[in-house]
Amino acid sequence: MKQLFINGQFTDASGGRAFSVLNPATEESIAEVAEADARDVERAVLGARKAVDEGKWASMGPSERSRLMFKAADLMEQKLDEFIQLETSNTGKTLIESKIELSLAVEVLRYYAGWASKHAGETLPSGPKAFLFTLKEPVGVVAAITPWNFPLLLAMWKVAPALATGNAIVHKPASLTPLTALRFAEVVVAAGFPEGVFNVVPGPGATVGAALVTHPGVDKVAFTGDTSTGREIMRSAADGLKKISLELGGKSPNIVFADADLDAAGRGALNAIFYNKGEVCAAGSRLLVEESVQDELVGRVAERAKKTAVGDPLDKNTRMGPVISKTQLQKVLSYIEAGKGEGARLAVGGDRPAHLSKGYFVNPTVFTGVRSSMKIAREEIFGPVLSILSFKDPADAMAKANETMYGLAAAVWTRDLKKAHRVARALKAGTVWINTYNLYDVALPFGGYKQSGFGRELGREALDLYTQTKSVWVDLS
Repeated sequence: MKQLFINGQFTDASGGRAFSVLNPATEESIAEVAEADARDVERAVLGARKAVDEGKWASMGPSERSRLMFKAADLMEQKLDEFIQLETSNTGKTLIESKIELSLAVEVLRYYAGWASKHAGETLPSGPKAFLFTLKEPVGVVAAITPWNFPLLLAMWKVAPALATGNAIVHKPASLTPLTALRFAEVVVAAGFPEGVFNVVPGPGATVGAALVTHPGVDKVAFTGDTSTGREIMRSAADGLKKISLELGGKSPNIVFADADLDAAGRGALNAIFYNKGEVCAAGSRLLVEESVQDELVGRVAERAKKTAVGDPLDKNTRMGPVISKTQLQKVLSYIEAGKGEGARLAVGGDRPAHLSKGYFVNPTVFTGVRSSMKIAREEIFGPVLSILSFKDPADAMAKANETMYGLAAAVWTRDLKKAHRVARALKAGTVWINTYNLYDVALPFGGYKQSGFGRELGREALDLYTQTKSVWVDLS
């Protein structure tokens, strides 16, 4: 039984309940995890509150916080293979994907460990009779509510800057994928963090998530997930006027002009949609191709998609594992049926692998002849389903690219640098890649426009999500 982690200790759930965590490749249980409820949230928030208000953490200087974070990063890196195996078994990611993501999680922790002693206020110009300055202070208790597609990496996007700036955290991981969060709690203990600074309370969003969002002891909610849940969090947090940051859904356009390197664009299109089985908020799920090269590029993409090795994610030769759950599999298959029903043409896939009798597997799927009005072109599928649309010219491309309620990411493929810059400026998206896709740097902010949310994670900007500014006026007259 995997226990909750509250106030520096692993502990049973107050209600004595537990839930099974499955391996999506085998459909078998790999762990029993204690299920938190509102009483456990109360315990966790009280411990976090004490840590930031009166405990060792509250009086600890930034250099000491930095030292603890660097130590945690070193310890995690030493156990990286264990984290990789655990994440792959729990999520269905390939070993390659888990290694990329968990290595980046360590990098994020180190990056913000460095910022702990560098995020500062400023001295402001004033007359001879006053001294004006600002302080950057922690928000307090942060509720981090994270999704199942990148369990520990996206948690670290929140946990690392929150720790660096002196906050305490109550983390609610997704119920489908809580294992690496609980494993990271062991790292926190080994690194020597004071009790209450980091807490993990797995459980249903309707109980644990709701209790966190409405708890008066929580000062800030950081959420990554679907847009509908983000709206509910905003409504629930309104009474408490809590600080909120939301990284939500996407239906990102991947735009290929006729003058692009089509071989590179074809490879990029596959990475954009089939990395992590398409369970990526920024996935390039809409491939927009200039009419004159559409047939050529579709042929390249379809051929490569057919060759994608689908299977056991623990096999080093596998390039795409299963989607996360039976529910997600049924959702993906329902969208495929909707695409066919609305007249889109299947170029590849659309079915389940015949050689796999167990697991939530679906073949890489490519639709052509897609129109912007179709369901598969408008709604986030969160699976390995690519919709290909054509465009006539840059103006047509921009109109179709921005014809969505989302604005998380986009990409442009062209050899014309001026065109690339013009299009990047016209796209309504928080991140725009040029001649690449799905690349991230810990120093580069990430977040959305429109209904893809607000607030920026990563980079220096993320520090502002977890601090508040105090202005001080000293009378020298």
